[in-house]
Amino acid sequence: MSARALIPFALVAALALPGCGGSGGGGADASGAARPGAGRPAVTFGTKVSPVSVLLGQLYAQALRAQGYAVALKEVVGDTPAAVSALHDGTVDAMPLPLDALDDALGVPARRAPSAAAAYARGRAAAARRGLAVLQPTPFRAATALAVTPAFAQHRGVASIADLARLPGLRLGASPGFFARPAVGLAALRRIYGIRSLTYFPLTTGIQYRVLDAGKIDAAEVATTDGQLAGGKYRVLADPRHLFGFEQLAPVVPARVLAAEGPSFARTLDAVSARLTPRAMQQLSAAVVLAHGSPEQVARDFLHAHGLA
Repeated sequence: MSARALIPFALVAALALPGCGGSGGGGADASGAARPGAGRPAVTFGTKVSPVSVLLGQLYAQALRAQGYAVALKEVVGDTPAAVSALHDGTVDAMPLPLDALDDALGVPARRAPSAAAAYARGRAAAARRGLAVLQPTPFRAATALAVTPAFAQHRGVASIADLARLPGLRLGASPGFFARPAVGLAALRRIYGIRSLTYFPLTTGIQYRVLDAGKIDAAEVATTDGQLAGGKYRVLADPRHLFGFEQLAPVVPARVLAAEGPSFARTLDAVSARLTPRAMQQLSAAVVLAHGSPEQVARDFLHAHGLA
Protein backbone atom coordinates (compact mmCIF):
# COMPACT_ATOMS: atom_id res chain seq x y z
CA MET A 1 0.00 0.00 0.00
CA SER A 2 1.32 3.48 -0.81
CA ALA A 3 2.12 6.11 1.79
CA ARG A 4 -0.62 8.27 0.36
CA ALA A 5 -3.16 5.47 0.86
CA LEU A 6 -2.19 5.16 4.52
CA ILE A 7 -2.69 8.82 5.39
CA PRO A 8 -6.51 9.03 5.55
CA PHE A 9 -6.77 5.88 7.68
CA ALA A 10 -4.17 7.13 10.17
CA LEU A 11 -5.75 10.54 10.47
CA VAL A 12 -9.32 9.31 10.75
CA ALA A 13 -8.46 6.60 13.28
CA ALA A 14 -6.37 8.86 15.49
CA LEU A 15 -8.00 12.25 15.12
CA ALA A 16 -11.61 12.07 13.95
CA LEU A 17 -14.29 13.54 16.16
CA PRO A 18 -18.01 12.76 15.93
CA GLY A 19 -19.82 15.00 13.52
CA CYS A 20 -20.97 15.24 9.97
CA GLY A 21 -18.73 16.33 7.16
CA GLY A 22 -19.39 19.34 4.99
CA SER A 23 -19.15 19.74 1.26
CA GLY A 24 -16.41 21.88 -0.23
CA GLY A 25 -16.55 25.07 -2.26
CA GLY A 26 -19.40 26.78 -4.06
CA GLY A 27 -21.86 29.40 -2.97
CA ALA A 28 -24.46 27.09 -1.42
CA ASP A 29 -24.49 24.05 0.83
CA ALA A 30 -26.22 20.72 0.21
CA SER A 31 -29.58 22.20 1.22
CA GLY A 32 -29.20 25.04 -1.27
CA ALA A 33 -28.69 27.69 1.41
CA ALA A 34 -26.14 30.38 0.62
CA ARG A 35 -22.77 29.86 2.23
CA PRO A 36 -21.54 32.70 4.49
CA GLY A 37 -18.53 33.46 2.30
CA ALA A 38 -20.48 33.72 -0.94
CA GLY A 39 -20.12 37.16 -2.50
CA ARG A 40 -17.44 38.29 -0.07
CA PRO A 41 -14.19 39.75 -1.43
CA ALA A 42 -11.55 37.21 -2.44
CA VAL A 43 -8.72 36.77 0.07
CA THR A 44 -5.08 35.78 -0.22
CA PHE A 45 -3.80 33.57 2.58
CA GLY A 46 -0.08 33.74 3.26
CA THR A 47 2.29 30.86 4.03
CA LYS A 48 6.01 30.47 4.51
CA VAL A 49 8.17 27.93 2.72
CA SER A 50 8.30 25.29 5.47
CA PRO A 51 6.19 22.12 5.16
CA VAL A 52 4.31 22.98 8.37
CA SER A 53 3.43 26.46 7.11
CA VAL A 54 2.29 25.12 3.72
CA LEU A 55 0.14 22.54 5.50
CA LEU A 56 -1.42 25.20 7.72
CA GLY A 57 -2.18 27.29 4.67
CA GLN A 58 -4.02 24.36 3.11
CA LEU A 59 -5.98 23.66 6.28
CA TYR A 60 -7.19 27.23 6.68
CA ALA A 61 -7.78 27.87 2.97
CA GLN A 62 -9.77 24.69 2.39
CA ALA A 63 -11.93 25.30 5.47
CA LEU A 64 -12.70 28.82 4.22
CA ARG A 65 -13.51 27.56 0.73
CA ALA A 66 -15.94 25.06 2.26
CA GLN A 67 -17.79 28.10 3.63
CA GLY A 68 -17.96 29.71 0.22
CA TYR A 69 -14.97 32.06 0.48
CA ALA A 70 -12.71 32.60 -2.54
CA VAL A 71 -9.18 31.95 -1.26
CA ALA A 72 -5.77 31.97 -2.93
CA LEU A 73 -2.51 30.89 -1.28
CA LYS A 74 0.66 32.96 -1.57
CA GLU A 75 4.15 32.23 -0.30
CA VAL A 76 5.68 35.03 1.76
CA VAL A 77 9.47 35.04 1.70
CA GLY A 78 11.20 36.31 4.81
CA ASP A 79 10.77 36.46 8.56
CA THR A 80 7.81 37.55 10.69
CA PRO A 81 8.47 41.29 10.16
CA ALA A 82 8.24 40.62 6.41
CA ALA A 83 4.92 38.86 6.97
CA VAL A 84 3.59 41.78 9.01
CA SER A 85 4.59 44.14 6.19
CA ALA A 86 2.78 41.91 3.69
CA LEU A 87 -0.37 42.06 5.82
CA HIS A 88 -0.16 45.85 6.03
CA ASP A 89 0.43 46.45 2.33
CA GLY A 90 -2.26 43.98 1.20
CA THR A 91 0.10 41.45 -0.37
CA VAL A 92 -1.69 38.89 1.80
CA ASP A 93 -4.94 39.20 3.74
CA ALA A 94 -4.32 36.63 6.47
CA MET A 95 -1.44 34.52 7.72
CA PRO A 96 -0.73 32.27 10.73
CA LEU A 97 2.20 33.64 12.73
CA PRO A 98 4.04 32.52 15.89
CA LEU A 99 3.02 34.80 18.72
CA ASP A 100 6.47 35.27 20.26
CA ALA A 101 7.92 36.32 16.91
CA LEU A 102 4.89 38.54 16.29
CA ASP A 103 5.57 40.32 19.59
CA ASP A 104 9.15 40.97 18.47
CA ALA A 105 8.01 42.23 15.06
CA LEU A 106 5.50 44.61 16.67
CA GLY A 107 8.05 46.03 19.09
CA VAL A 108 6.63 44.49 22.26
CA PRO A 109 9.22 44.88 25.06
CA ALA A 110 11.52 41.86 25.06
CA ARG A 111 10.62 40.47 28.46
CA ARG A 112 9.79 36.83 29.03
CA ALA A 113 6.02 36.31 29.30
CA PRO A 114 4.96 34.33 32.38
CA SER A 115 2.42 32.23 30.50
CA ALA A 116 1.06 31.45 27.06
CA ALA A 117 -2.07 33.45 27.88
CA ALA A 118 0.02 36.49 28.79
CA ALA A 119 2.06 36.22 25.58
CA TYR A 120 -1.16 36.03 23.57
CA ALA A 121 -2.80 38.96 25.38
CA ARG A 122 0.12 41.34 24.92
CA GLY A 123 0.62 40.32 21.29
CA ARG A 124 -3.07 40.79 20.54
CA ALA A 125 -3.07 44.24 22.13
CA ALA A 126 0.06 45.31 20.23
CA ALA A 127 -1.37 44.02 16.95
CA ALA A 128 -4.65 45.88 17.49
CA ARG A 129 -2.70 49.13 17.77
CA ARG A 130 -1.34 48.39 14.29
CA GLY A 131 -4.74 47.58 12.78
CA LEU A 132 -4.25 43.82 12.94
CA ALA A 133 -6.54 41.27 14.57
CA VAL A 134 -5.00 38.17 16.17
CA LEU A 135 -7.49 35.30 16.16
CA GLN A 136 -7.58 32.36 18.56
CA PRO A 137 -4.23 30.58 19.00
CA THR A 138 -3.56 26.95 18.21
CA PRO A 139 -3.13 24.47 21.08
CA PHE A 140 0.13 23.31 19.51
CA ARG A 141 3.39 25.25 19.71
CA ALA A 142 5.78 25.71 16.80
CA ALA A 143 8.82 25.99 19.03
CA THR A 144 12.31 24.70 19.58
CA ALA A 145 12.61 21.99 22.21
CA LEU A 146 15.09 19.43 23.51
CA ALA A 147 14.31 15.73 23.18
CA VAL A 148 15.85 12.52 24.50
CA THR A 149 15.00 8.85 24.10
CA PRO A 150 12.60 7.34 26.68
CA ALA A 151 15.36 4.95 27.75
CA PHE A 152 17.70 7.85 28.49
CA ALA A 153 14.95 9.73 30.34
CA GLN A 154 14.18 6.74 32.53
CA HIS A 155 17.78 5.70 33.17
CA ARG A 156 18.99 9.21 34.05
CA GLY A 157 15.79 10.44 35.70
CA VAL A 158 15.28 13.26 33.22
CA ALA A 159 11.90 14.91 32.64
CA SER A 160 12.78 18.57 32.05
CA ILE A 161 15.62 20.69 30.74
CA ALA A 162 16.42 21.62 34.33
CA ASP A 163 17.30 17.99 35.05
CA LEU A 164 20.10 18.13 32.48
CA ALA A 165 22.12 20.48 34.70
CA ARG A 166 23.04 17.68 37.09
CA LEU A 167 24.33 15.33 34.37
CA PRO A 168 28.09 15.45 33.79
CA GLY A 169 29.34 15.36 30.22
CA LEU A 170 25.98 15.92 28.53
CA ARG A 171 26.20 15.48 24.76
CA LEU A 172 23.85 17.85 22.90
CA GLY A 173 23.24 17.78 19.16
CA ALA A 174 21.76 20.88 17.55
CA SER A 175 21.82 23.01 14.44
CA PRO A 176 24.86 25.30 14.09
CA GLY A 177 22.58 28.31 14.52
CA PHE A 178 21.43 27.07 17.93
CA PHE A 179 24.85 27.61 19.40
CA ALA A 180 25.07 31.15 18.06
CA ARG A 181 21.73 32.45 19.38
CA PRO A 182 22.26 34.20 22.72
CA ALA A 183 18.59 34.40 23.68
CA VAL A 184 17.57 30.77 23.13
CA GLY A 185 20.76 28.85 22.37
CA LEU A 186 23.75 27.42 24.20
CA ALA A 187 24.43 30.59 26.18
CA ALA A 188 20.82 30.65 27.36
CA LEU A 189 20.99 27.02 28.46
CA ARG A 190 23.93 27.92 30.64
CA ARG A 191 22.42 31.18 31.92
CA ILE A 192 18.84 30.08 32.55
CA TYR A 193 19.26 26.40 33.43
CA GLY A 194 22.83 26.33 34.70
CA ILE A 195 23.94 23.63 32.25
CA ARG A 196 27.74 23.80 32.33
CA SER A 197 29.10 20.31 31.71
CA LEU A 198 28.19 19.98 28.08
CA THR A 199 29.72 18.85 24.80
CA TYR A 200 27.88 20.04 21.73
CA PHE A 201 27.70 18.58 18.26
CA PRO A 202 26.61 20.81 15.33
CA LEU A 203 24.18 18.78 13.22
CA THR A 204 22.30 19.42 10.01
CA THR A 205 18.60 19.74 10.76
CA GLY A 206 16.89 16.45 10.01
CA ILE A 207 19.64 14.05 11.02
CA GLN A 208 19.46 14.65 14.76
CA TYR A 209 17.02 11.77 15.26
CA ARG A 210 19.33 9.26 13.60
CA VAL A 211 22.24 10.47 15.70
CA LEU A 212 20.09 10.24 18.83
CA ASP A 213 19.01 6.71 17.91
CA ALA A 214 22.64 5.71 17.42
CA GLY A 215 23.47 6.83 20.97
CA LYS A 216 26.07 9.35 19.80
CA ILE A 217 24.30 12.20 21.61
CA ASP A 218 22.14 12.34 24.74
CA ALA A 219 19.78 15.15 23.76
CA ALA A 220 18.84 16.87 20.52
CA GLU A 221 17.36 20.16 19.42
CA VAL A 222 13.99 19.44 17.77
CA ALA A 223 10.90 21.32 16.63
CA THR A 224 7.72 20.55 18.54
CA THR A 225 5.87 19.96 15.25
CA ASP A 226 8.32 17.32 13.98
CA GLY A 227 6.54 14.25 12.66
CA GLN A 228 9.16 12.03 14.29
CA LEU A 229 7.70 12.95 17.68
CA ALA A 230 4.27 11.50 16.86
CA GLY A 231 5.05 7.86 17.60
CA GLY A 232 6.32 8.12 21.17
CA LYS A 233 9.86 7.16 20.20
CA TYR A 234 11.26 10.33 21.73
CA ARG A 235 10.59 12.31 24.91
CA VAL A 236 10.32 16.10 24.66
CA LEU A 237 11.70 17.66 27.82
CA ALA A 238 9.59 20.16 29.73
CA ASP A 239 10.78 23.77 29.65
CA PRO A 240 9.63 25.08 33.06
CA ARG A 241 11.47 28.39 32.71
CA HIS A 242 10.10 28.99 29.21
CA LEU A 243 13.52 29.34 27.60
CA PHE A 244 12.06 28.62 24.18
CA GLY A 245 8.97 30.74 24.67
CA PHE A 246 5.43 29.60 23.92
CA GLU A 247 5.27 30.04 20.15
CA GLN A 248 1.63 29.21 19.69
CA LEU A 249 0.44 30.20 16.24
CA ALA A 250 -2.59 32.31 15.46
CA PRO A 251 -4.04 33.63 12.21
CA VAL A 252 -3.35 37.36 11.92
CA VAL A 253 -5.77 39.38 9.80
CA PRO A 254 -6.03 43.12 9.15
CA ALA A 255 -9.12 44.51 10.86
CA ARG A 256 -10.34 45.88 7.53
CA VAL A 257 -10.30 42.38 6.05
CA LEU A 258 -12.26 40.91 8.96
CA ALA A 259 -14.89 43.61 8.57
CA ALA A 260 -15.23 42.90 4.84
CA GLU A 261 -15.40 39.12 5.23
CA GLY A 262 -17.99 38.95 8.00
CA PRO A 263 -18.05 37.01 11.29
CA SER A 264 -17.96 33.54 9.70
CA PHE A 265 -14.44 34.21 8.45
CA ALA A 266 -12.96 34.38 11.95
CA ARG A 267 -15.21 31.58 13.24
CA THR A 268 -14.00 29.26 10.48
CA LEU A 269 -10.33 29.96 11.15
CA ASP A 270 -10.84 29.59 14.91
CA ALA A 271 -12.56 26.22 14.40
CA VAL A 272 -9.54 24.92 12.50
CA SER A 273 -7.08 26.30 15.05
CA ALA A 274 -8.93 24.67 17.95
CA ARG A 275 -8.36 21.20 16.49
CA LEU A 276 -4.62 21.61 15.95
CA THR A 277 -3.42 19.95 19.13
CA PRO A 278 0.27 19.03 19.55
CA ARG A 279 -0.44 15.38 18.71
CA ALA A 280 -2.61 16.28 15.71
CA MET A 281 0.04 18.60 14.31
CA GLN A 282 2.80 16.03 14.73
CA GLN A 283 0.70 13.43 12.95
CA LEU A 284 -0.15 15.83 10.14
CA SER A 285 3.52 16.72 9.81
CA ALA A 286 4.45 13.03 9.72
CA ALA A 287 1.90 12.43 6.97
CA VAL A 288 3.53 15.13 4.83
CA VAL A 289 7.24 14.94 5.72
CA LEU A 290 7.70 11.25 6.51
CA ALA A 291 4.96 9.60 4.44
CA HIS A 292 5.39 12.13 1.59
CA GLY A 293 1.71 12.93 1.37
CA SER A 294 0.47 15.98 -0.49
CA PRO A 295 -0.22 18.87 1.95
CA GLU A 296 -3.43 19.53 0.04
CA GLN A 297 -4.68 15.95 0.44
CA VAL A 298 -3.52 15.58 4.04
CA ALA A 299 -5.34 18.80 4.94
CA ARG A 300 -8.46 17.66 3.09
CA ASP A 301 -8.54 14.32 4.95
CA PHE A 302 -8.12 16.05 8.31
CA LEU A 303 -10.83 18.63 7.66
CA HIS A 304 -13.29 15.99 6.45
CA ALA A 305 -12.57 13.89 9.53
CA HIS A 306 -13.50 16.87 11.71
CA GLY A 307 -16.53 18.04 9.72
CA LEU A 308 -14.82 21.23 8.58
CA ALA A 309 -14.90 20.67 4.81
